[in-house]
Amino acid sequence: MEPFVSDASRQLAGILFLALVTVETGGLYLLKIVRGQADVTPFQEKFARAGHAHAGVLLVLALVCQLFVDATDLAGGWEWLARSGVAASALLMPAGFFFSSMGRGRTEPNRLIVLVLAGAALLAVSLTTLGVGLLTT
Repeated sequence: MEPFVSDASRQLAGILFLALVTVETGGLYLLKIVRGQADVTPFQEKFARAGHAHAGVLLVLALVCQLFVDATDLAGGWEWLARSGVAASALLMPAGFFFSSMGRGRTEPNRLIVLVLAGAALLAVSLTTLGVGLLTT
C-alpha cells in the first residue's frame, strides 16, 4: 500500500504541529495583554495580535500545503518552495510583527517590519508555485 503522504510531508508536518504548540503558549502572553497585566502601548497590542494570528493561520496553511505538494510533479527548488515557503513565511511574518514592536513604550514599528514584507512576498511566491504546480500536473 502506498503511503498517504511523502516522507518530506510527514516530517515537515510533524515540525509544524510542534510549532503550533508555541503559538498556543504565545496566546498566554496575549491573555496577559488583554487582562492589563503587560505594560504595552495600543500599537504593541495590535502588533502582538497580528503576529499571533498570522503565526497560527500560516502554520495551518503550511500543513494543508503538504498534502497538495504531494499531488504535484514539482521537483527541486520548485518543490522546496511550494513545500517549505509557507512554513518559512509563518516564521518571517510574525517575527516582523513581534520584533518591530519590541521596546518599552514603542508606538510605531522599527526597521524589522521588513520581515513582514519579506514573509508576505515569500508567501505569495510559494502559493503561486503550488497553485501552478497543481494546475499543470
